[in-house]
Amino acid sequence: MSNSVRTRFAPSPTGFMHIGNLRTGLYAYLFAKSKGGDFILRIEDTDQERKVEGAVDMIYRTLKTAGISYDEGPDKDAGFGPYVQTERMGLYKEYAEKLVELGGAYYCFCDKERLEGLKDENGVHTYDKHCRNLSKEEVERRLRAGEPYVIRQKVPEGVVSEYEDMVFGKISVNSQDIEDGVLLKSDGLPTYNFANVVDDHLMNITHVIRGTEYLSSTPKYNLIYDAFGWERPKYMHLPPIMKDATRKLSKRFGDANFEDFISKGYLPEAIVNYIALLGWCPKDNREKMSMGEMTEAFDVDGISHSSSIFDEAKMRWLNGEYLKAMGEDEFYAAALPWIEKGINGNNYDKRELARLMRTRVDILSEIPEKLAFLSDFKAYDLAMYEHKKMKVDAAVALRAVGAALDILKSLDDWSEEGIKQAISENAEKYSLKGGQIMFSMRVALTGAAVTPGGAIEMAIVLGREESLKRLEFSEKLLEDAQA
Repeated sequence: MSNSVRTRFAPSPTGFMHIGNLRTGLYAYLFAKSKGGDFILRIEDTDQERKVEGAVDMIYRTLKTAGISYDEGPDKDAGFGPYVQTERMGLYKEYAEKLVELGGAYYCFCDKERLEGLKDENGVHTYDKHCRNLSKEEVERRLRAGEPYVIRQKVPEGVVSEYEDMVFGKISVNSQDIEDGVLLKSDGLPTYNFANVVDDHLMNITHVIRGTEYLSSTPKYNLIYDAFGWERPKYMHLPPIMKDATRKLSKRFGDANFEDFISKGYLPEAIVNYIALLGWCPKDNREKMSMGEMTEAFDVDGISHSSSIFDEAKMRWLNGEYLKAMGEDEFYAAALPWIEKGINGNNYDKRELARLMRTRVDILSEIPEKLAFLSDFKAYDLAMYEHKKMKVDAAVALRAVGAALDILKSLDDWSEEGIKQAISENAEKYSLKGGQIMFSMRVALTGAAVTPGGAIEMAIVLGREESLKRLEFSEKLLEDAQA
């Protein structure tokens, strides 16, 4: 085996990229890169029944979007390919037959009906090793006769298979608890248990990184390595990501889809940063990190033994930190599609809207909702004018909106400074405080309780003509309510 670190990410194209699966790929990438090694992408598509159309493209797309670049893969062959399991089919039969010769596997001719009748005392189907000791002559006779067969692992009896996991320490399993599982199916396709061992060996994978669901089955894989006389890789098993205290995040139930979070307006780098922290903590407890910083800080000692709960609120906060750290042009480019959705074809200053939104959203998909007042202005709930601290009610609001209309109708300097100065200088004339006018004016301009800026910012965004029109509409609304 190579001295250089070689890790692999081996997703199955059976649907969207689950957050837990992506975290496995991310850790494999970070570990390889932190050691100056290579990160390999392999597509494990032998489960043809569960293969989903377009899922392979989704794997490439997700890794690219997430910023996880592989050194070798289906489109980057470095001499260890093919990197797609269905393109390696001849290999598995050849190695399964070789394993039979070495005494680590055997031909099994049991039919489906017989196998279905085998149950242990708990009702669990367990193979009874019926074909394990068939004579060589009988095996050859049945093969010549064309009888269907599978090749099963010949688990040694009376041994303890153990290994040292990089996260969980020593793991031991008695061979009596390991079934003689199928390595090569009757259709010639390998099972996952066999294909991943053969591929990892032939691709010189030095470190296998995967979820804890494989912790107790790894001794079974190690017995295959041993039977071939191959060097075992090192193992790093990762604790699960939970939906809550009792339930794991599950691909089956559509939980935590990477591309769904992108479509919700999360930034790829924020998602990747957050999932890196689900089970790992850098020595300095930093939270916001670039891919380069994570690579530099990644250390197996920081991987937790316990499960992590996926907290979207925390990821949302982290995403907001990324948005706030963006430069104006960068934020504008990211926010523009969402701003256009929010203004719904109306002609507003998009750069000004981006400036307003930059520190007021945690995810980009909040933008259309916050800008809804721009394209959807109609009769609204006048209770929004109630503000006890400012001593504003509907009657005060009517006077304040009327005052704002009077002051702004004759205003030539439609700028933030111009509007602010005009209201400040004229408020007393209407027996009102500037704050009362500003508060009432903001509600009158937007018809919304919460807005992405104050009254003056809203007036600048709406422009002179639309602002005056809305103030007139709101004044009439307040007058009608008090008539």
